[in-house]
Amino acid sequence: MSNNFGGTTIGMYATVDALMGGPADGGPPPVAATPRKERRGWAWLGLIPFLAFLVIFLLLPTLGVFDKATLTAGGQRTFKPLGDTIRKESKAFWNSVELSVISALVGTVIGAMLAYAAATAKRPKWLRTLVTAFSGVAANMGGVVLAFMFISLIGRQGLATKMMKWAGWDLYSGTFDLYKVPGLVTVYTYFQIPLMFLVTLPAIDGLKESWREASSNLGGTAWTYWRRVGLPVLTPSLLGGFLLLFANAFSAFATAYALGTYQVVIVPTKISANLQGDIATRSPAPFALATWMVLVMALTMGAYLVLRRRAERWRKA
Repeated sequence: MSNNFGGTTIGMYATVDALMGGPADGGPPPVAATPRKERRGWAWLGLIPFLAFLVIFLLLPTLGVFDKATLTAGGQRTFKPLGDTIRKESKAFWNSVELSVISALVGTVIGAMLAYAAATAKRPKWLRTLVTAFSGVAANMGGVVLAFMFISLIGRQGLATKMMKWAGWDLYSGTFDLYKVPGLVTVYTYFQIPLMFLVTLPAIDGLKESWREASSNLGGTAWTYWRRVGLPVLTPSLLGGFLLLFANAFSAFATAYALGTYQVVIVPTKISANLQGDIATRSPAPFALATWMVLVMALTMGAYLVLRRRAERWRKA
């Protein structure tokens, strides 16, 4: 009994010692180990070129655009051009939003499905490598080359259009037109789908097989797994990918300009038209359009970064 009592007493004293921060027998308290001062390296110097690039080619041009957007031809500083522009060019903004939303939705759905197929396919192994390599190229392809390719393929005199006519189907008999919103959506999906594939593939790879096994062991079906585990985990990545695709389409200029889309006016081409037509005097209209465009892009990319941070939590789990 004495040994047990003594052991209990020692345990009580040890507990008191731990709670009070010092020994219970009145001895000197242990000296806390002072944290070693971390040595600052010189690796941060490598960020200087990147920061200089951001300041010169992003921050200063943005400030310059905002400065010219709020400065009238008479030299007065006012925010009136911003309000006037958003009212006069509302059609261009709605066309840009419609084009961006539709192409982003199509790219999100098809790109996510393609990423899931590539991530879960067991054989052949070269298929994922091939799709990933093609997506890396197609996601960055645009401008004159892409516009000429689609004009040659599905233009009014395109090869695919003629082949469809020979088969008894006229592509342009309905509402489709390469130079309107449906045609632009078709062209934009060429680089939207690969971009979504590249964004979603790491998130799908992060779905652990143990989660599916745990759901199955608890009696859950495949639908239960996707409703309670798979989709909640992938939702931040899917929404973030949609926002990234929206911003990508909203800011695209070269492809739409090369197509010569004069039948539908969007914000990037409207800015270009205003700058080219402003010969006699400087108008704040194109700079006001660019300012609104920068604000839309900033809000979209800010939301994308928030969703991306939420998606990263599951990868670290």
